[in-house]
Amino acid sequence: MRIVSLLPSATEIVCVLGLEDQLVGVTHECDFPESVRRLPKVTRTLIPTDASSAEIDRLVRERLRNDRALYTLDMPVLEQLRPDLIVTQALCDVCAVAEDEVRAAACTLPGAPRVINLEPRTLSDVLASMKEVAAAANAEHEAKAAIAGLRARVDLVTARTARLPRIPRVALLEWLIPPFSCGHWSPELVRLAGGEEGLGREGQPSRTLDWREVQAWRPEIIVIACCGYGVERTLCDVDELSRVPAWQQLDAVRAEQLYVVDGSHYFSRPGPRLVDSLEILAHTLHPHRHPLPAGLPLPVRVKAVSVDTTGASRQ
Repeated sequence: MRIVSLLPSATEIVCVLGLEDQLVGVTHECDFPESVRRLPKVTRTLIPTDASSAEIDRLVRERLRNDRALYTLDMPVLEQLRPDLIVTQALCDVCAVAEDEVRAAACTLPGAPRVINLEPRTLSDVLASMKEVAAAANAEHEAKAAIAGLRARVDLVTARTARLPRIPRVALLEWLIPPFSCGHWSPELVRLAGGEEGLGREGQPSRTLDWREVQAWRPEIIVIACCGYGVERTLCDVDELSRVPAWQQLDAVRAEQLYVVDGSHYFSRPGPRLVDSLEILAHTLHPHRHPLPAGLPLPVRVKAVSVDTTGASRQ
């Protein structure tokens, strides 16, 4: 089978199912595992890569308001690849090529490839989407083993969380300029990790916030996982917030309980590494109860004056 993935999380699902040798094309954003970088790219972005966060927000809102896609297919490349299966999503218009464009393209391709849309809104949905890909690619046995391993890791975190004496108020932010709450699976991750998320709602989309709303929630810990951004890029936006009075007045900022994690590689991707995200978040909230598994990146703690890039646990 010749498989084309139209989102990074689908690429990771295909690979964890042991189907990387059948993967013939990926998106311009697919970068994990490292080996997929060599594959032909079948998409390109219509958003300038050097735009500021505020400019990206403006462009995204404008394109969505006018029902214009943010990504587009490279049809000549897709035609050359002759896929049997195309894996995409219909959950978020910001994250991938529009569903209508994908289906229209599939109709013009040789062999009429099958298109499956993944629409996970919760952690359970993510695991179910792995089953869906496995069924389409005849890899059900591999899916059972992979999902069982991921469930075991989730169960281990929730068992530790159940023994916590206290649950702190948490704000997990998906964007900073302007601020966005977390959405879909992320509030669930906060709960499983041992926190109470008062701004995002489980299974619901993220939403624009006002800093006064964040103040009203009074989070004891703020975790920033900007959608599509790594830690270094996110820290640039954190620096910009130093000029926002409402930000400086937040209890978590004053108490130096502010952490930056890699939203691009982890929290934004509804694939197998969402369980990695849970483990990173659990360690961030309760470092003495939840050890960080080997190989996962430590959270970066932002101090009042400087950034602690060692990710050391709170004292």
